[in-house]
Amino acid sequence: MIQRIQSVCLFIMVLLSSLLIPGSFLNFTEKTGSVIRVSFNEVVRDNAGKATELLEKLMPLSVLIVLIPVISLATIFFFKKRKFQLQLSRLLIFLAGILVIAYIHVSFRIVSKFDAGLIPGFKMILPVLILILSILAYRGIRKDDQLVKSYDRLR
Repeated sequence: MIQRIQSVCLFIMVLLSSLLIPGSFLNFTEKTGSVIRVSFNEVVRDNAGKATELLEKLMPLSVLIVLIPVISLATIFFFKKRKFQLQLSRLLIFLAGILVIAYIHVSFRIVSKFDAGLIPGFKMILPVLILILSILAYRGIRKDDQLVKSYDRLR
């Protein structure tokens, strides 16, 4: 049922978390003029006029970025099993919180290690929006569950 508010929140989460896969989502500038880009599974340095240099791989972050839209999409289709949907949405809140913490950790590590400055961008706020949407979806699912329980009590 896509018309329920939690289904809309979950679908928007799928779209927003899919935006994190292509391109870079965190960009930093060094004092030397090179740009450090954090993308889906790696951190690279784009040197001015030189080849790009791989600084490190980010496998746990890429697993989170893939898990969140997959679980969000699965949660939409479990609308008949509210208890399981509640558990999946709790898991989504946990994963989104870990994603926000991972973003902050990677940002601070790059700023301190390479003495770089953060370039603001749209993709920086996506993990926070995903966390907010997952909380709203959980509240909607819980409200539906309480409504069904109240109707069961009336019978």
